[in-house]
Amino acid sequence: MRPVLPQWSGTLAVKAAVFIAVMCCALAALLGVLVHVQVTNQTVDQARDQALQRLTQATERYEAGDTLWRGAGVDPPELPRELRDLAVAGDRGTMVADRAGRPTMWAAGPVDGERALAVAVDYSQQARTIEGLDRAILWSSGLAIGATLLVGAFAVTRVTRRLHTTALVARRISAGDLDARVNDPRTGPRTKAGPPDEVAAVAAALDSMAASLQGKLLAEQRFTADVAHELRTPLTGLHAAAELLPPGRPTELVRDRVAALRTLTEDLLEISRLDTGRERVELDTEQLGPLAERAVRAAGSDTEVRVVRDVSVETDRRRLERVLGNLVANAHKHGRAPVVLTVDGPVVTVRDHGDGFPEYLVAHGPQRFRTEGGTRGHGLGLTIARGQAEVLGARLEFANAPDGGAVATLELAAE
Repeated sequence: MRPVLPQWSGTLAVKAAVFIAVMCCALAALLGVLVHVQVTNQTVDQARDQALQRLTQATERYEAGDTLWRGAGVDPPELPRELRDLAVAGDRGTMVADRAGRPTMWAAGPVDGERALAVAVDYSQQARTIEGLDRAILWSSGLAIGATLLVGAFAVTRVTRRLHTTALVARRISAGDLDARVNDPRTGPRTKAGPPDEVAAVAAALDSMAASLQGKLLAEQRFTADVAHELRTPLTGLHAAAELLPPGRPTELVRDRVAALRTLTEDLLEISRLDTGRERVELDTEQLGPLAERAVRAAGSDTEVRVVRDVSVETDRRRLERVLGNLVANAHKHGRAPVVLTVDGPVVTVRDHGDGFPEYLVAHGPQRFRTEGGTRGHGLGLTIARGQAEVLGARLEFANAPDGGAVATLELAAE
């Protein structure tokens, strides 16, 4: 089972810091080993040459019958066994070993058959030099790694901060703020902040996309509003003319279609007003239970109202009734009875017992002029309901009940 890492460990700054630390440690270790090996070899070679030179002098004195100086002798008891065996075998050699608790460079060679002449040279100073070098390497490596991490973290943080800003702007655009822009200071061929980089390219692409999207949506909104306004005048005349027709089945069909067309036109006008984002709410304190009952009565449908817990809410009564009326009308039009509206505190649910909402609607919300299953309608009722809910600062969600049926949940802010 793979361990679960904390969320912060996946950030670019942490990954860059880890990468920099690992590379710095590897580089410091490599350089430290190279310097240590080079200095140690040089120090050992110098001590070995000195010991062999003294061994040569001691051999000459021994063969001349002179007294050996201190530190030289034949078969001294402190001589390492490996070096004595080498000397007895007829070869000369050196070895670093402890002598009375002090590092010593030994040099030994053969004399008088199976005897060994050995010379001991103090190696303490060289050992202290190597230890001091190792400490210096460790301290300097630690300081270098720390400084590199600070500089690298500063540089990476500047990049990640710009990336976070770009992501925040993208989320604002996704939430509907089409005026949001990154405006990265490095965007453009020549800027005072420095030459453009990859982050600036992403920011510029996002700003360009947002501007293009905003232009297309504004053009669509203007088109929808213009079409709805232009349809109002001929529809008014058509409605008046339909009222003058003689009674009969054809007249009823004409009046029904004219009424549907007028409703569609009014819905389009309402959507165009919601799209502009300039709707103003008229807040007042309302009891949610009685308000829901009025909305159901105005819809003229057979809907059961259940008030589990009534609360006072500060809302725009007209807009809230519009939302509830559209939800109830959609439940009767596309679902099956019984339809139940439940008030439980600031949460209102409208449920039917039909086939439920389509999958696209549950996943992405209502879409204009889209319906499924051959049902009649233009897909504008739920779109208007969600738009009005957003104006009220409420949250409208769509789901399907486990035992069947569509469930629309409106959550308001209670006083």
